[in-house]
Amino acid sequence: MADQQQEPGEPVDHDPVDARALDEVVAFTSELIRIDTTNRGGGDCRERPAAEYAAERLADAGLTPTLLERAPGRTNVVARVEGTDPGADALLVHGHLDVVPAEAADWSVDPFSGEIRDGVVWGRGAIDMKNMDAMILAVVRGWARAGVRPRRDIVIAFTADEEASAADGSGFLADRHAPLFEGCTEGVSESGAFTFHDGRGNQLYPIAAGERGTGWLKLTARGKAGHGSKVNRANAVSRLAAAVARIGEHRWPVRLTPTVRASLVELAALYGLESDPEAPGFDVDAFLEKLGATAALVEPTVRNSANPTMLQSGYKVNVVPGEAVAYVDGRFLPGGEEEFRHTLDLLTGPDVDWEFHHREVALQAPVDSPTYAKMRAAVEEFAPEGHVVPYCMSGGTDAKQFSRLGITGYGFSPLRTPEGFDYQALFHGVDERVPVDALHFGVRVLDRFLRTA
Repeated sequence: MADQQQEPGEPVDHDPVDARALDEVVAFTSELIRIDTTNRGGGDCRERPAAEYAAERLADAGLTPTLLERAPGRTNVVARVEGTDPGADALLVHGHLDVVPAEAADWSVDPFSGEIRDGVVWGRGAIDMKNMDAMILAVVRGWARAGVRPRRDIVIAFTADEEASAADGSGFLADRHAPLFEGCTEGVSESGAFTFHDGRGNQLYPIAAGERGTGWLKLTARGKAGHGSKVNRANAVSRLAAAVARIGEHRWPVRLTPTVRASLVELAALYGLESDPEAPGFDVDAFLEKLGATAALVEPTVRNSANPTMLQSGYKVNVVPGEAVAYVDGRFLPGGEEEFRHTLDLLTGPDVDWEFHHREVALQAPVDSPTYAKMRAAVEEFAPEGHVVPYCMSGGTDAKQFSRLGITGYGFSPLRTPEGFDYQALFHGVDERVPVDALHFGVRVLDRFLRTA
């Protein structure tokens, strides 16, 4: 990548986010959507065409991308942009290439058409998260044309398998290719710096500084198989159903993490509410009621959770099976895994065993770090009307796997969207789409942050 003399963090003579960059982010989003990278789980996915697409565009920007696979077709891409300050820690910027399935019959458009209509790009991955992949590509290509470099090394990773176990993606990279991430202390990826309209005329931009841990559970009840017409006091289905009902009805206690406390403090200031999350007896549920629609940013992360999602048992209506199985989507807060495990032991009882079907750690990131401050500043520069607030993600991202390398993860994939556009509902939703203007905003904010971080 060509170099140009500049002070680290200073604006360049001409903006690297030029008209071409704005055109490219839209085209790249559309073209990546057209590459079907549906991840159905169990290894049923092929990200390689999208990885090759990304690698080609990185190479055009003068970078040297490396393609890596644990399994054939499950391809990851890693490249490094050298910064101007050799003593600075590196920053990881990552996005996944796979998407969840889409049932075409439910959509207004072909979910893999990448159609651009009325200033909106449609298709699976438009929000989660081929938009961010496209932003990353557009930004580094803009840098190459302008002859500028960021302050610190930027390591770019496009990953496979995020929508399943990440075993073929970020987990594989963290476990087998750690040297590629040498020097990285922090990372940014999806689910942050998007517009949240609160219904009161305010625009919030939540930046993620934490994630709940993932505890997907398999419950197994065993009993006595037999004829459906006979008395059966060791019915595996009944035992399982009782445990599932207890789990579904359980009210988890409030546990406020530092990130959530910081969010509550900033929201209280924004809305002029008197509250102190540190005070004894603080009633978070009453406080959330006062927030109205904004409570949706915080409510999922003030407690652990466990939602039953799947049931499997039996093969004939008049046969009592000897075994019944259920699956539960469990999530635990930073520091909450021990309580989560103990509670599941109590709720499942003596007749039902449980195990982790998939488990990943909870994450916490500081909201008083220089990096968080620079993310905030980048958003505020281009959305001065907005209010940046920290929040904790209710779900998880590839940041969990990269945390094995000591990388602190933030959610930062900036988008400015109009009122009525429900960003969070489009994750894994029908008619997923992203406005062109939102992509243009995202490229500008991402460029400013990455060059000054």
